[in-house]
Amino acid sequence: MPLNTYQKTALTTVGAVIFLIFVGGLVRAAGAGLGCPDWPKCFGVWIPPTSAAELPAGFDATEFNVWKTWTEYVNRLVGVVIGLLITATFLLSFRYRREKPAVLWSSAAAFVLVLVQGWLGGRVVETGLDEWLITLHMMLAMLIMLVLIYAVFRAMGDRLDFSFELSTSTWRRLYGISLAVLLLTAFQLVLGTQVREAVDVIKNAEMVPPRGEWISMIGTVDEIHRTFSWTLFLGGGYLFWLTGWKTSSRLLSRLGMAIFGVILMQIALGAGLYYLGMPPAFQVLHLTGIAIMVALEFLLVMVLKLP
Repeated sequence: MPLNTYQKTALTTVGAVIFLIFVGGLVRAAGAGLGCPDWPKCFGVWIPPTSAAELPAGFDATEFNVWKTWTEYVNRLVGVVIGLLITATFLLSFRYRREKPAVLWSSAAAFVLVLVQGWLGGRVVETGLDEWLITLHMMLAMLIMLVLIYAVFRAMGDRLDFSFELSTSTWRRLYGISLAVLLLTAFQLVLGTQVREAVDVIKNAEMVPPRGEWISMIGTVDEIHRTFSWTLFLGGGYLFWLTGWKTSSRLLSRLGMAIFGVILMQIALGAGLYYLGMPPAFQVLHLTGIAIMVALEFLLVMVLKLP
């Protein structure tokens, strides 16, 4: 059956949010968070300049870097597009207000959250990239993604094939480990934000050490973060085994395989960040990877809970 307008819009919005997380990673890796020093305009204009000579009066030319400015500007443009998509998703969700009210309420929640996200983005710039606000900004993006996934899932539940048979004991084990892996990932995400905040303190110091030394200077929280990844590896491996060898469902098997694959990728990227001196590309992929991992784990939990 073809997707209706709401489902197409909501799915597009989920993809756009993950893309925004990717772009946000580019902004951080490039150090372009203050590429536009004001909000909501950029150097006092709606379309930023392409050279220091075009700067309006009152702005210091030494603060201008065309690449950082336009990287941050593109980040803001993507955010505006997502705001419009979420608004459209919310308005289109009224068709479900009687048969599936959860779709309407979750779409409304995403709409409210994106308004808060826009306001928070302004505060991040005004405070000069306060570490806690950056963390909150990223966590809120993850929450918006999950709320939208839930809305799409509820709207498309009758169009997707979730027919699989599991014994009660297998279902309990599978659901329990799926929920545990999701919660462990959330904890690992929090640890990762603490590592990033520590990196920010180091790179914003008066005497900035070489980039390759940043992670080694963080200390305990990074050691915990790296060690804890083995817990996720074991949990993801067990989940992969359960979905692949203890069920006959192709959907569950593919989800388990995808989750374990992303966990392996995240561990490899984390090792690369530590041993290769924090390559910017690895930072971007590591942040995007955690978003995809959370999305897949959340989807698996919902698939198992639906019956």
